[in-house]
This record gives sequence, C-alpha cells and structure tokens, in this order.
Amino acid sequence: MSKVDQLTEMLRPAAEALGYEFLGIEYISQGKHSVLRIYIDHENGINVDDCASVSHQASGILEVEDPISSQYTLEVSSPGLDRPLFTLAHFEQFVGKVVEVRCHVGVDGRRKFKGELTAVNGEQLILTVDNQEFTVDFNDVDKANLVADI
Repeated sequence: MSKVDQLTEMLRPAAEALGYEFLGIEYISQGKHSVLRIYIDHENGINVDDCASVSHQASGILEVEDPISSQYTLEVSSPGLDRPLFTLAHFEQFVGKVVEVRCHVGVDGRRKFKGELTAVNGEQLILTVDNQEFTVDFNDVDKANLVADI
C-alpha cells in the first residue's frame, strides 16, 4: 500500500464524519519541507472554519498513528477553481471540461496533456488535445486537475 493510500484510508473517515466530502490528498515528500494536503468539499462550499475543523481532527489522528516519520506541514484546502481529480468518479463528473493530466509514464510520446476530457470508458480517459484524441489509462495518471473556466 502506498503512503498516499495509507494516509487516505486513515484520514477519509474523519473528514466524512464531520460532514465533508473527502476528495483526496497530496503528499509531497521533501525532507523537512514535506507537505500533506487534504482536499475537502461540501455542497455549501468550504470556509476557513471548515478547514480548521478537519485539520484539528487530522492532526489528532496523525499524532497518534505517526505515519510520517519526518517533519511536514499539514494543509487542508477546498478544491478551488482548478479542482484536483483523484478518482474515476471525479473524471466522470467533468466529462466535457478542459483538464490537465500528468502521467507517470509516456502515452504516445508525451506525459502531459491539456485538453477536453471527452469520455471515460472503464478505466480509460479519452482526451482531445489540439484536435487529436489520446487514450490515457487511469492508473497511469500521476496528477490531474480541471482547468479554470474563467
């Protein structure tokens, strides 16, 4: 089980028990400058008090379980306009929107894509970038987010 999976399994129940949608986490390991970022959402939006509430719960769990041995900064955030996409359900929700996707491995000679998410077929994402269609396996996605439609 990866560190992100372990942390997700540990922290998801706490956020959901407080009434928030747990979108996912990012763990950026950089020695004493590491960051653990938790993304939450709610149908009424997210404010600073919501983030503080989840941060308080998560801090307690992390202090007891101690899954990260080095120093890190805990951040709790709303998804914002450039909403991160963590699950297939997130991708399905935003078919027809412009997304940025970075892959672990190259797909047709590239690792970065910015274009319309035209479909989700099983575990495959269909992206249209510069009038060219690309199929990206969900398991190859390293990071993905919506492109703000301003």
